[in-house]
Amino acid sequence: MEQSKDNHFIPMTSVNSGKGREVRPGVYYYTNQIVNLAMIGVPGAGSWVLIDAGMPKSGNEIIKEAQERFGDNPPAAILLTHGHFDHVGSIVDLIYEWNVPVYAHPLEVPFLTGKQAYPEPDTSVEGGLLAKISAIYPHEPIDIGEKLQLLPADGTVPFLPGWQWIHVPGHAPGQVAFFNAADRLLISADAFITVKQDSMYKVLIQKKEVNGPPRYLTTDWDAAYESVKKLQALHPQIVIPGHGSAMEGDELTNGLKKLVDNFQELAVPDYGKFVNEKS
Repeated sequence: MEQSKDNHFIPMTSVNSGKGREVRPGVYYYTNQIVNLAMIGVPGAGSWVLIDAGMPKSGNEIIKEAQERFGDNPPAAILLTHGHFDHVGSIVDLIYEWNVPVYAHPLEVPFLTGKQAYPEPDTSVEGGLLAKISAIYPHEPIDIGEKLQLLPADGTVPFLPGWQWIHVPGHAPGQVAFFNAADRLLISADAFITVKQDSMYKVLIQKKEVNGPPRYLTTDWDAAYESVKKLQALHPQIVIPGHGSAMEGDELTNGLKKLVDNFQELAVPDYGKFVNEKS
């Protein structure tokens, strides 16, 4: 197994970095620099799972956070929303520590088995400073083939009864979200987020606002729009996004409706190498 050949520490942070929050009993999310990962399970009450694996060179930090919450009880599995650098940045360290399976969508397999690199981030895209410096972000594939398994085709989620996974491409071909219908709780990955991810200032202060996916790594804007509509149709009452703070209630409902109704203006950049003129 190996992390990507271009894996390296990314010098970015936010006011939420290093902080965790339980949004529902047994549903906890932790902000690692600028990205969220989720730990699903009640401490001291059986198994739990980790969703996503954080930024590069953050393995020790994530392991420490997990130990503070669950003691020496390792997760039953790691579930990946997709394979971009900020969601798998420490996956190999976590596998070596815990020796657990990793689940992902079939369309992400080439990027998780060393077969295919993602497109390089678009530094030319309309957006703020984080978009302009996105050339420093890793995009080469990782290889965790010996531990990688496919999410069940029936939409169920391993080790999480009552949850379902939902294919939400656009930002990445095999991106998935996770949804618990009983609580109407959504883990949206980067299908939509609650911070303007290309703006360094808004990321730093974590200004809450429903936004489309990060512009510099979204390659299919038509698919991204369909994915946001699919998630809105679930009528989520609380979301843990890939980036930004958890959001719930009317703030989420109204923000998501505004995004869907005005996706072209709010989410799709005016220019960039991934922009489809027909979007």
